This record gives sequence, structure tokens and C-alpha cells, in this order.
Amino acid sequence: MNATELNSRILDAWSRGDGQLLAELYSEAGNSLLDSGLENEGCFYLTQAYILALENGLDTAAALHADLVRHGREE
Repeated sequence: MNATELNSRILDAWSRGDGQLLAELYSEAGNSLLDSGLENEGCFYLTQAYILALENGLDTAAALHADLVRHGREE
């Protein structure tokens, strides 16, 4: 998915209050940025995904936390 489409889907999920989808989309954005070598930007999005996963009680929170630890953003 390209950045414009991803941004559009993120805005739509925010307007609907779909926390689970937001966590998934922010995670996708973060991993895409990390794959492009943009660590700070990628970790920003992963942090948002992690917060949303925690707020929504998602099982993905543990994996997101581990990703942030691996990148030195979390203990």
C-alpha cells in the first residue's frame, strides 16, 4: 500500500474510532519506514501502534513492545 492510501485509511479509521485498525495501520506504517531505513520515523509510528494496542487490549501489544525494545525505544 502506498503512503497516500495508508494515510487515507488512517484518517478514515480515526474518524470511525476504530482503535484496532489504527494499531494495525500504524504498525504497518512503522515497519515500512523501518524497512526504508528511517528508524526514528518508523519507531514513532510503532510507538503509536503500541499505545493504541494497549488502549484497545490487543494481543499485538507484546510484539510491538518487543520491537520498540529492539530499537532502543523501550526498556
